[in-house]
Amino acid sequence: MPITQSELDEVALSRVEYEAIVDHLGRDPNALELGLFGSLWSEHCGYKHSKPLLRTLPGESDRLLVSPGTENAGVVDIGDGLAVAMKIESHNHPSAIEPREGAATGVGGIVRDIFAMGARPIALLNSLRFGKPDGARNRYLLDGVVGGISFYGNCLGIPNVGGEVVFASCYDGNPLVNAMCVGLVENRHIMSARAEGPGDVLLLVGSDTGRDGIHGASGLASRTFEETNELRSAVQVGNPFLEKVLIEACMEVIQLDSVVGLQDCGAAGITSGAIEMAERSDMGLRLDVAAVPRREEGMTPYEVMLSESQERMLLAVKPGREHEVEAVFKKWELDATKIGEFVAGDSVVILDGEDELSETRIKVLTEPPEYEFDPPKPGWIADLQAVDMDGIPPSGDSPSDALLKMLATPNIASKLPVFQQYDHQVQTNTVVAPGGDAAVLRLKDSKRGIALSTDGNGRICYLDPYVGGQIAVAEACRNVSATGGLPVAITDCLNFGSPETENGQYQLVQAVAGIRDACDAFGIPVISGNVSLYNEAPAGAIYPTPVIGAMGILDDVQKHASAGFAGDGDAVYLLGTGSLDGDAATLAGSEYLDVFVGRLVGQPALDLDLEVKSQTACRDGIVAGLISSAHDVSDGGLAVSLAEAAILGGRGVVVDAGIGGRWDAALFGEAQSRIIVTVPVGRTDDFEKTAENAGAPTLRIGVTGGDRIVISDLVDVALSDAADSWNSGFDTATHTTAPTSV
Repeated sequence: MPITQSELDEVALSRVEYEAIVDHLGRDPNALELGLFGSLWSEHCGYKHSKPLLRTLPGESDRLLVSPGTENAGVVDIGDGLAVAMKIESHNHPSAIEPREGAATGVGGIVRDIFAMGARPIALLNSLRFGKPDGARNRYLLDGVVGGISFYGNCLGIPNVGGEVVFASCYDGNPLVNAMCVGLVENRHIMSARAEGPGDVLLLVGSDTGRDGIHGASGLASRTFEETNELRSAVQVGNPFLEKVLIEACMEVIQLDSVVGLQDCGAAGITSGAIEMAERSDMGLRLDVAAVPRREEGMTPYEVMLSESQERMLLAVKPGREHEVEAVFKKWELDATKIGEFVAGDSVVILDGEDELSETRIKVLTEPPEYEFDPPKPGWIADLQAVDMDGIPPSGDSPSDALLKMLATPNIASKLPVFQQYDHQVQTNTVVAPGGDAAVLRLKDSKRGIALSTDGNGRICYLDPYVGGQIAVAEACRNVSATGGLPVAITDCLNFGSPETENGQYQLVQAVAGIRDACDAFGIPVISGNVSLYNEAPAGAIYPTPVIGAMGILDDVQKHASAGFAGDGDAVYLLGTGSLDGDAATLAGSEYLDVFVGRLVGQPALDLDLEVKSQTACRDGIVAGLISSAHDVSDGGLAVSLAEAAILGGRGVVVDAGIGGRWDAALFGEAQSRIIVTVPVGRTDDFEKTAENAGAPTLRIGVTGGDRIVISDLVDVALSDAADSWNSGFDTATHTTAPTSV
């Protein structure tokens, strides 16, 4: 009987792809094989719409210890025999359906990717986006996602040290939940997800297998939402207490020379974990589903292979030495079960006891078709970019009132109500906590430290995805540089709509090109990441939202800066510009334009050469002890950044530099490459020389101190009033008693 379209839709395969499978096999696939192809050829596992673009991203560095895309996470050398493993991934669609479990298992999955590299997880970050908080559904999603992240991460004992929370109506029905994990490993103990030779045994360890998460990769992550779809069964259910034990057991067992490979059992479950492990090993595999421990009765081989039950890992173990591994897991009260072995050849054979269910060449399963496209620039983007920004009148509010209103908007207001739900001090390595530009962690038994940040701006990418991709990289690196860290690697999570539309294709192609060019300018590689496409609800697609996680190195963690003003009487400088003249063009895609005008128009801009020079000057000044605080100018513009630095530092500021042009653009325009730094008065000449040597323009604009925020003759507000607006704005905008279901 010919396969029906509904059967193909269930596994997210097109009719053309199905015919390609038939051609590869020389026959129709059976039901189990169709499920295997649906998962491994899915967007989530196969990257069929994005792989050609991802190959264009820079992936070389003297610090790289693992080639990008070849293992569970990227790894970079940070000196002293230590390396950092880092990766960011999405759990968008599961979180839209079951926000608490979706977000929690997103954390669990990214943590497993990190300790699969042999790295001890030391930090979590998350980048979150929701629809406008005036809707009950969006507040329910916010509460559930934050609750899931805090529950899972806190139980694991991994500090959650940073991230972002952004609201925009385009995320109604399709929130973005991007989780990032960072781990520390000795260079000589990096693990690989591959076997060494034929005869190596495949062990499944951790939780028993259930029916949760079936079709998670193909059903959730590789198609758009439809109002009639009931997909709750595709959402995984997590147990952080079990994962904590699994981490400790795996960290112990990899010290045995009998363990040669370690692999997360995540998206598509055993299917992707085991088959991709065999592919990396350039070997075949015999796998017996009858051996897989189950927590539900009556499970079919199809369900066993495609289940995404959490807290499971796969190990490749030297033959005859399984008992050593089993003994370690028994000590931790976990199961370790032989489910297969690696063999010479190029096929995976799936058995159910004595019955052979399938024999398929591995490359056919793991090499889906790739789609390349070169779409034209949509006319609507050109129209938005061409809007006369000078023709948009300033807000009718006074500049002082406008600042207070901006500080209270949920996108700018303090996210302390979120951060306080996360334990960011566990492991006692956090030097700079959440709430500033980037987190800073010390590395025990080393004077070194690392700085971590996540950033992205969907509004800017909507107006110009190429420039938006560049700015996402630039701002993530700028946040790291503002602490004194040298950016050395990024990980990216590319959140976009359907790649089957010209809009989606253009946005994806241009954003990746922007990321590539920005990374080239900084001389840093993309070491890992994730692509999340089909982020569309019935009302339409999300903004194109590439999220960048950046990691920087501080050679001496004591030589760092934070965002709050650190002393009274310090000179305030604006790095990256020589003027405070307001240009209406800088309002493009700004928070100010959204809040006061309700429009998303204009042409964003970035000078990469200026960006690199400004960040270099900032880092050099911090390392030389010339800068007492540093805070990048981003969302909300100069006035907001000055107010944030004043609030965080508990002291006011007086800006006496002249301001020309439009006041709203001068105060709230979002021109890039700017960093507010403060310098002790006796060190100003040295700082100016440092900036000059880096080629970065700089402007001395004022002095710290007092209890007011004064900006020329435009703004004069009490520091206490600014703090009240900033500290209460998020709660005011999002406060609700979350319903149990909406």
